[in-house]
Amino acid sequence: MKTGRKPYYVSVAHRSIQEAPNQDSTEFRVLLDEEDFAKLSDKIAELSEEDIYTFRRAPVPYKSADHDDATEQFNARMIEVYTLLYQYGDEQTRRSIIGLGVLGKLHNSDYDDPGYNGKSPLNK
Repeated sequence: MKTGRKPYYVSVAHRSIQEAPNQDSTEFRVLLDEEDFAKLSDKIAELSEEDIYTFRRAPVPYKSADHDDATEQFNARMIEVYTLLYQYGDEQTRRSIIGLGVLGKLHNSDYDDPGYNGKSPLNK
């Protein structure tokens, strides 16, 4: 185990990493050294950039989000962030992420759900 790790509180929704917990947001407690802090900060910054790109693509008419580059890139960044949170997180953070099922949901489309017949909706 690396030495020099400090506890931080990460809010994915607010794209923030803080040294003290914030009562206004759901946070994940992680233990980070300087290198890990930089890596997680970079991933959260990338996620914010994907937010902007996805937002610009959202109003494009007749563009299905399930095969849009913006959505795919955003999901990839989200998976990377939650993977790091799981890796660096304390036991409660890991249980929370497992409970959310967010990693599995982001890796898998919902095409197996009834109504899709195993195909992408609206796109061929």
